[in-house]
Amino acid sequence: MSSSMDQQLQLRLTQRRSDNLYRQRHLLQSAQNSIVQVDGKTCVAFCSNDYLGLASHPAVIDSFRRGVETYGVGSGASHLIYGHSQEHHALEEELAAFTGRPRALLFSTGYMANLGTIRALVEKGDHVLEDRLNHASLLDGGMASDARCQRYHHSDIADLAKRLAKIESGRKLVVTDGVFSMDGDLAPLPELAQTCRQHDAWLMVDDAHGFGVLGESGGGLAEHHHLGVDELPILMGTLGKGFGTFGAFVAGSDALVETLIQFARTYIYTTALPPAVAAATRISLKILRRETWRREKLQSLIARFRSGIRDIGLELMDSPTPIQPVLLHDDALCYQVGESLRTKGFLVGAIRPPTVPVGSARLRVTLCAEHTEDQVDALVDAIDRTLTELRGQTS
Repeated sequence: MSSSMDQQLQLRLTQRRSDNLYRQRHLLQSAQNSIVQVDGKTCVAFCSNDYLGLASHPAVIDSFRRGVETYGVGSGASHLIYGHSQEHHALEEELAAFTGRPRALLFSTGYMANLGTIRALVEKGDHVLEDRLNHASLLDGGMASDARCQRYHHSDIADLAKRLAKIESGRKLVVTDGVFSMDGDLAPLPELAQTCRQHDAWLMVDDAHGFGVLGESGGGLAEHHHLGVDELPILMGTLGKGFGTFGAFVAGSDALVETLIQFARTYIYTTALPPAVAAATRISLKILRRETWRREKLQSLIARFRSGIRDIGLELMDSPTPIQPVLLHDDALCYQVGESLRTKGFLVGAIRPPTVPVGSARLRVTLCAEHTEDQVDALVDAIDRTLTELRGQTS
């Protein structure tokens, strides 16, 4: 049985290699920062989601250390069976205030937050409408529910409205990324909110890549557009990106949070986040709100990178965020460029199908407040030199 299974699985793996889609892990041997040790080599990291550079911030580390000394390493139980600590509770209250919502609820991961929330809110006879470019966790949440799922054209309000108008019964849940993780563009939230009001639909936004980066105080896309709980009732965010720690949360009304506590299986049936992580996140929240220079520097680096990439004649996507995709289109070329950059000391994501549509392979460059202008310029130069080298080999 095992031999037969392995043979069949190996065929699939072999095909993936031949399609230039095989993924590999690399060994990180240092703390997360703009400069890291990977596979024994010192590299400048342009592939981290630690946008504000808080993952290794001394105050965040110190808070984590003190949290471990007080609560131990693990939470020891689920939130509903004595795993809900004072640090968890305080963080939830602070996240609620931060987002301008009555309440917030912690989840162990963003994937679990999305899966659990969608499944808790809709059932058979209901409808989930998702942007075609939504994160896999949102799509999986819709498919895992018993509701009927549809995917509207990317950021296409007219297509969404047409689909909503045809629904005659059941709840209607519209789900979108706030910042799309592979393209870096922003969802049209004000128009989505208005369309949902017109068609009596609920709006859920995963703003994992917006929190900390967008908005005057880092409150994400909802703060950027001044959307309160009435316009945007279901707001999800992760803590492992702009916050620099780990976990996720959903913010909204008291009724929403109580519903998730009672019905979200990914909240009920799993061990709570370590209390020390919650303690560290409370400090990172204070820092990201107070130190506005981090967002200002990010915007300066984004503009510098985009200008440099345009100067060497490469194609960028329309992104005002730290996610800066450089379109190469060719899967094999994208992989080769990514590997060559790594040997030169630059880590970038080489993103190919099925993560992105066929023909849209790209270098996914992510910028961080810890980067310097010289590092950004050096990356642009390395991309230019690498493409010249590879094209010279095939000419």
